Amino acid sequence: MLGITGGFGSGKSTVARMFESLARGKGKVLDADAIARRLMAKGSRVYRRIVTVFGDGIIGRGGEIDRPKLASAVFKNPVLLRRLAQIVHPEVIGVIKNRISSSRAKVVILDVPLLFETGLNGMADKVIVVKIKRREQMQRLRLSRGFARKEILERMNFQMPQAEKIRLADFVIDNSNKIEETRTQAVKIWRSLWKN
Repeated sequence: MLGITGGFGSGKSTVARMFESLARGKGKVLDADAIARRLMAKGSRVYRRIVTVFGDGIIGRGGEIDRPKLASAVFKNPVLLRRLAQIVHPEVIGVIKNRISSSRAKVVILDVPLLFETGLNGMADKVIVVKIKRREQMQRLRLSRGFARKEILERMNFQMPQAEKIRLADFVIDNSNKIEETRTQAVKIWRSLWKN
């Protein structure tokens, strides 16, 4: 099992899909963010708990949770962020564990932003950290997701520093340059994993 993580906007999901492709139909990505979004769907247990804690002000169109509003609230307040994590993280971890136990994939790839923070790195045979230069990270997030500099910095401040993640990693991929260079690094790691 591979654990893939990295900072906000580092491109870890792109790298996870690269490894899924390298597995040639025998790999499966478990995307923690996608799982969290599904768990927060209108009417779910997680949805009800979040609305109870944060109030109706975070409800958007169609009665769904307005994720940008929720993010805006929690990334300015560490207490609220902790409350949200206490609701969402155990549920996401539970789904991931269930999917791992029922998966028939030869290679399971965990795409988890908070891999170390949630302890899910302990389930992975190898951990890959996707790193990116700060300037490139800021530019990509501004262009691709429309985040303001202040929003980006608020989110970064609540994640484990990139240097610490790198220290804990088995492999590091630098995603600061062209996608072809990132893929070359992924292929090299993939070959070394299967060689060993």
